[in-house]
Parts: sequence; C-alpha cells; structure tokens
Amino acid sequence: MNNYETLFILKPTLTDEETSENIKRIETTLIKEGSKVLAINRMGMKKLAYPIAKYERGFYVVIYFRSVGSVIGEFERKLKFNEDVIKFLTIKYSNKKETIQFEKLVAIANKSLKRESVKLEKISTNKEIETET
Repeated sequence: MNNYETLFILKPTLTDEETSENIKRIETTLIKEGSKVLAINRMGMKKLAYPIAKYERGFYVVIYFRSVGSVIGEFERKLKFNEDVIKFLTIKYSNKKETIQFEKLVAIANKSLKRESVKLEKISTNKEIETET
C-alpha cells in the first residue's frame, strides 16, 4: 500500500452540515475501496489564489490515507463528479524521505483534530452553563 494525500476544496456556499456530509461521503468512498484513512485535516475557509468557478474562497480539506494505486483513478473520478468539490489534488508519497514527512503530517493533523475537539467540548460546556443560569 502507498501513502497518499488528497487536498480538495469545497464550495464556500455550503452550510456546516453540508460540508461535514461531503467530507464524510468522501471518507466513506475511500474506505469502501479498501483504503485506510489515517487523518483528516479541515483547514477551513481560505481565500483562493485565483477565482475558480466564480468563487473567491473555498473550504480546504486534506485527507491522508494508505491505499493501492488502482483505487486513486476511481476516487478522483468520484471527486470530479461531486458538484460541491471545486478543485482537488492527490499526491503520492513513495520514497523513504517522503514517507517520513507523510508520517509527520499525519501526526500534526491528528494533534490539531484533538485540539479542535477539546475546544468544541469547552464551547458546548460553556453554552450549557449559560443556559442553566
């Protein structure tokens, strides 16, 4: 199995629920094809370098996964037909140096995911306290 990273940009007009649905659907597509998703980095809304399909901004997401090379063609085809994805790029990490860097990126993505979940827990706890008083 090879190490891959796919960056895709979702339309900025999507709601939070639609964005989460799309990310989950893309993750499920990889899992169904036999890939192992290692980390998902939701980078958030960012300004695009140039307009794409009349959009100036987009929601950036990076998925780090291990897969067989034959899966990538079908995966990219499904991304191409997803109307909410405005751009995507898949990178393969093959040699030893690249693999070491890939492992570092996965570790960073997992750390940021843990920090986000802690922040969300604090926010929800604070909201519960405010509603009780």
